[in-house]
Amino acid sequence: MSGFVLADNNWLTINVNGVNKQIENNISAHLGTLPDNDVQRRAFLFTVDDNTHDALESMGYYHAILDIDVNEKDNGPWELKLDITLGEPVIIQWVDIHFQGEMLEDNTFSLWLNSLKIKPGDTLNHGVYDSIKSQLVTLAMARGYFDGQYTKSEISINRDLNSAQINLEFDSGKRYLFGDVDFEGSTLNDDIVEALIPFGADAPYATQLLTEFNRNLLDTGYFSNIKVLPQLDKIETGVVPIKVELSPRPSHLIEVGLGADIGNSTEKSIDPRVRVTWRTPQINRYGHYQETSMEWSPERPKILTTYTIPLTHPLDDQLKIKLGLLRDTYGVTQDYDPDNRQFNNTGQLESEKYIIGLTRQRRSKSNWLHGYSLESTREFYNQLDTDYDPRFYLLGYNLTKTVRGDNTLDPKSGYRQTYSIEYADPSVGSTIRLTRLQARFKWIETLFDKHRFVARVDLGANIANDNDIANIPPSLRYFAGGDQSIRGYSYQELGPYIDYTNSEGGLSRQVVGGRFLAVGSVEYQYYLTPTWRVATFVDAGNAFDTQKFEPVVSVGGGLHWISPIGPIRMDLGFGLKETETVARSFRFHLTMGTDL
Repeated sequence: MSGFVLADNNWLTINVNGVNKQIENNISAHLGTLPDNDVQRRAFLFTVDDNTHDALESMGYYHAILDIDVNEKDNGPWELKLDITLGEPVIIQWVDIHFQGEMLEDNTFSLWLNSLKIKPGDTLNHGVYDSIKSQLVTLAMARGYFDGQYTKSEISINRDLNSAQINLEFDSGKRYLFGDVDFEGSTLNDDIVEALIPFGADAPYATQLLTEFNRNLLDTGYFSNIKVLPQLDKIETGVVPIKVELSPRPSHLIEVGLGADIGNSTEKSIDPRVRVTWRTPQINRYGHYQETSMEWSPERPKILTTYTIPLTHPLDDQLKIKLGLLRDTYGVTQDYDPDNRQFNNTGQLESEKYIIGLTRQRRSKSNWLHGYSLESTREFYNQLDTDYDPRFYLLGYNLTKTVRGDNTLDPKSGYRQTYSIEYADPSVGSTIRLTRLQARFKWIETLFDKHRFVARVDLGANIANDNDIANIPPSLRYFAGGDQSIRGYSYQELGPYIDYTNSEGGLSRQVVGGRFLAVGSVEYQYYLTPTWRVATFVDAGNAFDTQKFEPVVSVGGGLHWISPIGPIRMDLGFGLKETETVARSFRFHLTMGTDL
């Protein structure tokens, strides 16, 4: 092994030969802080021999030969040279760990025991041994064994045979139980906050359940500050009382979100988006709350209010009342120019939608979110120079499951899957009979800390009579394009089109959307720093009608900033295919928000 400088200052330079970097770091830790004056230097040198041998023995080298040479200079730092011959290390002969007490009935400790990496044949390392001891004590405390202690903890070393035997015996004693939970600072009814407690009376203590309790309180959105405190100093008869300190959130919260598209497709100018969300976290002591979102973009203003009422559980069983006015644009409308023999853009398919809905959401123990909905809509639009205003009463069922690898705004792993079905029938007042089927998938995985992969698939289908297609409003049809669909193209500009004779007798073309949707995306992201990453992606798919699937592909890249309020993405996409209504395009997409 080559030599290297262990440490260097104005009073002492240390050079070490014969060991690897790991052992060198351990020697440095044992030697301690370098001297700052002559007195400290002499005291430092006096302990070099003992401290270096301690460092070597802690890593299993009990027969190391140490040669110390000190070069005392009149000017400049003295030079300390350590030449080390390690010799044969001490090898672990066996590891014997015994449990006693109520922990024998707790499978968590068996799982911990099976996870240990230390085994016979390993080189003895006292740091690993100390870490194992510390892990077991920490786990016992986390599981409520507050009286746990080692009755035996030793390493028997035979220096002649270079062998070691590790013996650990731990007596957990009894396991403590959860006691009463006392809430302070909440203005909600007791049954609301008590429903968030994930453990029953006299349940075995576990810090994991306290963490889940804290997460439940946070997820409600009612509180700005939460402290879940086990009162270990007030334990009586094996029961741990829990104190919960809560601070309500402000009565009103305002959030602002920004986004933009810039490109050369059907929307050539900048397409800005501003979203303002007003929340009332707690309206009354029953836990009711509302959220109103207002979104503005040219020709696409929207306002939607959702009023939520907790039912049997404030998180897992809710009734939502929805009321909204949504204006939107779809596809592209073109008129034919016979002089230049080309179609020119003249506008888009525009709609105005009024909506009122009722949804009950229930979460199962397996974390599936079940939604049962009844929605009344009426939409006004002009298609192919004909006015339509169909009315729908949609009965729906939605099934969603989201799994996050962590609770950050930029999860390293996780997935979301959503399935939904909606049905409308003329016998209950709908204009036509319609069945809508949708499925969405999103998957995230990060490898080796810096390599993040994101994939998504969106599928949809409308089942209706061929003669009723025109009465399916644009908001219920399928279009592709945009930052959440196929980047490089404008929002909802892709889909099937129809050629028709306009009111002036000329030839026009209008993208009216499709009965089906199939869109997919694969994205690779690389973290330059913990808060900045670059990305490259491929998006593909389209909206289409029966047996008329013409996939569109786009590629691109982006720069993402992981801000304190969530990821802000700047993506540039390039369309690879020219369609009958859209030339090969590029678009810059600015978006913000979490991926799951």
